[in-house]
Amino acid sequence: MEVAKPVNVAELRRMRAAGEKIASLTCYDASFALVEDRAGVDVILVGDSLGMVMQGGTTTTPVTVDHVVYHSKCVAPQLKRAFLVADLPFLSYATLERALDASQRLMQEGGAKMVKLEGGREQAAIVEYLAIRGVPVCAHLGLQPQFVHKMGAFKVQGRDDAAAEAMLHDAKVLADAGADLLVLECIPSELGRRITEISPVPVIGIGAGPATDGQILVLQDILNISPLVTLGRRPRFVKNYMDGASSIEAAIRAYVGEVKSGAYPDAEHSFAEVSRALPTTTAALTSPSVGATDEVVTKVPRA
Repeated sequence: MEVAKPVNVAELRRMRAAGEKIASLTCYDASFALVEDRAGVDVILVGDSLGMVMQGGTTTTPVTVDHVVYHSKCVAPQLKRAFLVADLPFLSYATLERALDASQRLMQEGGAKMVKLEGGREQAAIVEYLAIRGVPVCAHLGLQPQFVHKMGAFKVQGRDDAAAEAMLHDAKVLADAGADLLVLECIPSELGRRITEISPVPVIGIGAGPATDGQILVLQDILNISPLVTLGRRPRFVKNYMDGASSIEAAIRAYVGEVKSGAYPDAEHSFAEVSRALPTTTAALTSPSVGATDEVVTKVPRA
């Protein structure tokens, strides 16, 4: 049996160019890493979401570089094909030097192949600083969980013209600075489509609609075992893949299959745009609009 070649940055770009959707999931330990890799997950993220699903916290803020390094070390040895990305935790990239030191640890000690950071154009200098030193970077726009104490709540982002245009600009600036991948979290589907169209790098969505180049969800959410979903606060974009599955691996394979086919996310698991001024080149979205009373996504971040 031929062993699949490991996914790398060039392969992600090829997948985007070929129109092949990229299936991504979070992972924090060796057992699930083995299952995810075997089930065909393309990109695995050791996210600072471990602060909630593994440590039982309510935000990502307490997660440290040591934590992410530890969990990355658990995951990395089990991966034969999947591409490993690790989060730079809160304030670990507050300066150029701290960003480089944290990235070095995540890659050398943790075995990550790429680091992820949150923020828009204000992070361009850090992205460039890392990129020219050989560190692949994933930028994260939209809902940014590390900014929860400034945002006050986890809400859909980019819902007015000014915010949408700013995010489009941020995406371009970050790609120009050297980002190799972009994650969009909790934004209207139409904005997700627009950013994906103008982005020169692959775009992965979580609550960003069906038009992105791929999707990512939290593993424990799709298995219906995370503290969030068991408390009945399931984010709109989360789907329970254990429903009807014969095993955990079957559930993960079902998720990968639906991402690859485009069946996930559907209208039920997407956010519609509100501003009517957003230009569109595709058919009108059918997902219901999120009104002012239900725009809070969840009290807990997911990526």
